[in-house]
Amino acid sequence: MVEPTRDGVLAAAGRLADLAVRTPLIRFDDGSGEVWLKLESLQPIGSFKIRGAGNALGAADPGALASGVVTASAGNMAQGVAWCARARGIPCTVVVPDHAPTTKIAAIQRLGAKIHKVPFDRWWRVLQDRRFEGADGLFVHPVSDPAVIAGNATIGWEIAADLPNVDVVLAPFGGGGLSCGVAAGLAAAGSRARVVAVEPETAAPLAASWSAGEPRGIDYRPSFVDGAGGKSVLPEMWPLARRLLAGAETATLADTAAAVRVLAERARLVAEGAGALALAAARQGRYSGQRVVAIVSGGNIDSDRFTTILKGELPS
Repeated sequence: MVEPTRDGVLAAAGRLADLAVRTPLIRFDDGSGEVWLKLESLQPIGSFKIRGAGNALGAADPGALASGVVTASAGNMAQGVAWCARARGIPCTVVVPDHAPTTKIAAIQRLGAKIHKVPFDRWWRVLQDRRFEGADGLFVHPVSDPAVIAGNATIGWEIAADLPNVDVVLAPFGGGGLSCGVAAGLAAAGSRARVVAVEPETAAPLAASWSAGEPRGIDYRPSFVDGAGGKSVLPEMWPLARRLLAGAETATLADTAAAVRVLAERARLVAEGAGALALAAARQGRYSGQRVVAIVSGGNIDSDRFTTILKGELPS
């Protein structure tokens, strides 16, 4: 797979001009060094996924959309595709894993999409096969669709424009569409910032693969960090990740929950588990003396999980 070009990123930015928010960068000071937050949680659907979904539908041949669209998502990409499909007046079908959060399922339903809830292994096969039997429409892959990655690249382009001389950008890693897109967008803008992917410790195939130098599967354990991690690195994303990313690291569930809590208490921001991963990594002190951007990728968290975290506990 080839990363987005400068022209591709600019084209995506044009398609997203009236759809996605140019999210702010804010300084976050809790003694962890110079850390800035890119607030993708402020997008209309509460997640960066509207960028990739919007660019994919905007770039598609209208004829390909005649029967609607299909995607597989734990929640946020589903909302992005459903939002864009509703705006176009076309049907949307979403395949979700059985552990998808209630908040995200309810949002998908409000947007009018048809939902198929399946076991995680079946859902993962849909990602690999890029189709779901019985569902008509254009399949929009949540990770490895080139147009989706180009839409995500607009985040890197904005960071480079708004905060020069960034050293490191930390991005949550679910399948690689966000982190690789951000890296491509930064490079297209002429930035030399390194992009490091962050996964939850219970679902970190990229970190395992990075250490081994080749794709590796892992023993996946679901957690409240539902928007990141997986069973393995998608084969088509591994070469792109190795080429564009500077590394991969993990965050513990306790550190991630602490990041959710500190964002709420000190910045008055709501972040879901995956949305707090980058800040959890930034707070470990490994990037002292560097200018760091942590991408807050989304804020769609179930209220009961959020309440549990605010009480200082880990959601089950």
